[in-house]
Amino acid sequence: MYTLAVCAEMVFRDLPIEERARRIHEAGFQVEIWDWARYDLNALARTAAEFSSMTGYVRGTLTDPDGAAELLRTAEESIKAAEHLGCPRLNLHGTGLDGEGLPVVPVTGEATGEMWITAHRTLTRLAELGESAGVTFTLENLNTAVDHPGVPFATAADTFSLVAAVDRPGLRMNLDLYHAQIGEGNLIELVRRAHGAGLIGEIQVADVPGRCEPGTGEINYPAVARALTDLGYDGTVALEAWPSGDSHTAMERFRAAFTV
Repeated sequence: MYTLAVCAEMVFRDLPIEERARRIHEAGFQVEIWDWARYDLNALARTAAEFSSMTGYVRGTLTDPDGAAELLRTAEESIKAAEHLGCPRLNLHGTGLDGEGLPVVPVTGEATGEMWITAHRTLTRLAELGESAGVTFTLENLNTAVDHPGVPFATAADTFSLVAAVDRPGLRMNLDLYHAQIGEGNLIELVRRAHGAGLIGEIQVADVPGRCEPGTGEINYPAVARALTDLGYDGTVALEAWPSGDSHTAMERFRAAFTV
């Protein structure tokens, strides 16, 4: 059976991050955070929460050699932070995102062949770093229509292709079904394909439109949950969503949608 986690960045937003982590933990979920460099890791460790994922770099991009070098350098810093919190997964995007979710280094149009080659080389090196340290890097798909215009290698198809091409246990997909619904749809078939290829490191969820908890939009998450159970998926499913109202209620709706 899969494990449930909640992103602390998006719930209890009037509270300090360590108190958010504590409340998520007390509710029976694992905890996810984004940019660890903004936080007091000692304070987070004292919450006794189990951290399942955090951002795996501070700066950098997969598209050019200089950006890739910076991504690799800050990924090594992220590995140390993950070790401090006992966090098994470090999340990646095609390029760094600013406070509004926009790419620090946007790409206009399709990524070039040279960008794909650079991304493959960089992700291979990241996988090697992860394997040496005992952590897994996950490459997250994003949508460019609503939340993250200009991010390279954004679609689930892109992340699938890159992770499959690298083909190392230190790199897996962070399959975000909210983003995939906006960009591609056909979620259950997408999950089946990625799971069948052994490429899923984690699944993230929110409903569409609005990016709130399951049950607030068009996605039939109980059907997704049944498909995951039928597939024997035993990884993590994480709520990365804005509560439509009370944070506790949003987390319980998430739990209910994924209780088969």
